Amino acid sequence: MKNLEPQGLWSSFYSLTQIPRPSGKRKEIADFLVNYGKSLGLETLQDEIGNVLIRKPASAGMENHPGVILQGHMDMVPQKNSDKVFDFEKDPIQAYVEDNGEWVTADGTTLGADNGIGVATAMAILADKNAVHPPLEAFFTIDEETGMYGANDLKSGWLKGKYLLNLDSETEGELYVGCAGGIDAEATFTYEPVETEEGDIALKVSVKGCKGGHSGCDIHLQRANAVKLLFRFLKDAVANFEARLAYVEGGNMRNSIPREASAVITIPEESYQDLQDLVDRYEDLWLREYDGIETDLHFTAEEVECPKKEMPEDVQDFLIHAITLCPHGVYRVIPEMPDIVETSNNLAIIETKDNTVKVICLTRSSVESRKEELASVIQSAFSLAGADVKFDGAYPGWKPNFKSGLLKTMKETYVKEFGSEPRIVTIHAGLECGIIGSKYEGMEMISFGPTIEHPHSPDERVSIATVQKFYQYVRAALKAL
Repeated sequence: MKNLEPQGLWSSFYSLTQIPRPSGKRKEIADFLVNYGKSLGLETLQDEIGNVLIRKPASAGMENHPGVILQGHMDMVPQKNSDKVFDFEKDPIQAYVEDNGEWVTADGTTLGADNGIGVATAMAILADKNAVHPPLEAFFTIDEETGMYGANDLKSGWLKGKYLLNLDSETEGELYVGCAGGIDAEATFTYEPVETEEGDIALKVSVKGCKGGHSGCDIHLQRANAVKLLFRFLKDAVANFEARLAYVEGGNMRNSIPREASAVITIPEESYQDLQDLVDRYEDLWLREYDGIETDLHFTAEEVECPKKEMPEDVQDFLIHAITLCPHGVYRVIPEMPDIVETSNNLAIIETKDNTVKVICLTRSSVESRKEELASVIQSAFSLAGADVKFDGAYPGWKPNFKSGLLKTMKETYVKEFGSEPRIVTIHAGLECGIIGSKYEGMEMISFGPTIEHPHSPDERVSIATVQKFYQYVRAALKAL
């Protein structure tokens, strides 16, 4: 991989794959970037929360041009296949070039091209002595994937540039000029466990092998949500086979569609075969329903040690009904652009711990009132079930500015370099542009990137040819600005 062109970019990306950097693990990657900036003899700063800023003086003759910011985030989404032994806190990503030589991917885990390629691009530009550019800032934020904390806590006045190039989009040939805002919902059920019925046995039922994916970019693809599937089964098992719920978990990232979910249930011993048959029927049903979409979905049941305690029946029933009611997927499309999602919800995580069950959703919309509407629907579903519902991590959308001088230059540069017009689009995923723009009024922004398929899943891969094209475009844009 380090021998791919442009070598400076790919060598930097390889270095990033060797540094464990899931969201929340900030110090090692931040220290690496600080040391990188200092090794180039460039002004290098770090704020109180860990964001890193590296400034490179303008090329000769461009000192009086407006400053440009290259912006990306340090963290990556930690997702792996169930059979992959891997510790995202310690292990380097096992990246490799696929056999056809067209893609870079990883062995059984997310690759971290989101947003490692963007960070590596900025690093390569900083080191590129032949790059022509105005006063330049490379700005790297922390923990974008779990709540955009780096952008949210950014101080006003720290950045100097007029133009911001966000390097965190995932389709080459597209310039993003707007994005959705979002808000996190957290519903908590608290209970006192009750004794398990004497003579019952326990089964662990598990949904595995769903494709998952990015809850913004992939939410329209109709992929299965493992948590929703599991609770569809649980409702049937409780209603018709005397099942009781002891433990449940599923999903692990607020912005990833859950790929796996499992529950420990107790049943009368004489119901064992009936439950096994029900599991088989649901697996067959889901494979038919998701034919052509979910090819590796599996639903299994295995007998496990019977827990001494389980959820009270009323809490179990309220939880099942609330999850059943909770929306997941596309809620509304943009009427004028029916191929673009306006509003959606990702039922992202469910976990059992210390006599509580916690459910986390991420609601997105490019229309603030629609975001509030869907958040209210979710609040009602869980409040009526007796859960405590809180909202956190709200961030604004990014309103398009089609009269932007930056947009005009970026379009003209793309045509000059490649002989075709770029697509001007908005994205349903959240970008840090909306937050940064709210702190720096008047800053003009564009988001773009190479082609990255299936981010936030172990199928993530990045197109080698588009990375080369992307780097050429960044260099040309900086020269034009």
